[in-house]
Amino acid sequence: MNNALHNHPTTEPRITGTMVNYYFICHRKLWLFTHDVQLEKESDAVAQGKLIDETTYPDQKHGIDIQGTVVLDFLRVKDRVIHEIKKSDSVEQAHIWQLKYYLYVLKSMGVEGMSGEIDYPKLRKRETVELLPEDEHHLHDILNRIEAIKHTDLIPDTINKSFCKKCAYYEFCWS
Repeated sequence: MNNALHNHPTTEPRITGTMVNYYFICHRKLWLFTHDVQLEKESDAVAQGKLIDETTYPDQKHGIDIQGTVVLDFLRVKDRVIHEIKKSDSVEQAHIWQLKYYLYVLKSMGVEGMSGEIDYPKLRKRETVELLPEDEHHLHDILNRIEAIKHTDLIPDTINKSFCKKCAYYEFCWS
């Protein structure tokens, strides 16, 4: 399995797990992110999430980069389980589809039989994620839509959801 996980440089930016996550949260955020308007570095919420990722499961190697497309929070090779660590379950569908995308990418590389778990350490909750055949079809459509959003010249409208106030892009969208 290790040979399939080596990083291979590419010339065209690929769709990342973050992009899949943002697709489910906000198309405007996705568009801004793909156009190099990346405000996460200044976000306290993002910093808190990174701290949770870095300090939980200290016995695991974190940040496993696969071809510059997917960065796994950690992987338990023996159990064949990818773990994604999240601060909150407020946008759980985005987390689930991000992890399904990771499983999809690994499967496309010939790494099969994997499953995933989303860990919410602060909530003491864990969600098991499997990649089903119908998910693969749905992901294909999602990836096409992400490409369309990336390549449009028009910035998508704001969405005004309750979680917007915690978003790193809030001031950009609402100032």
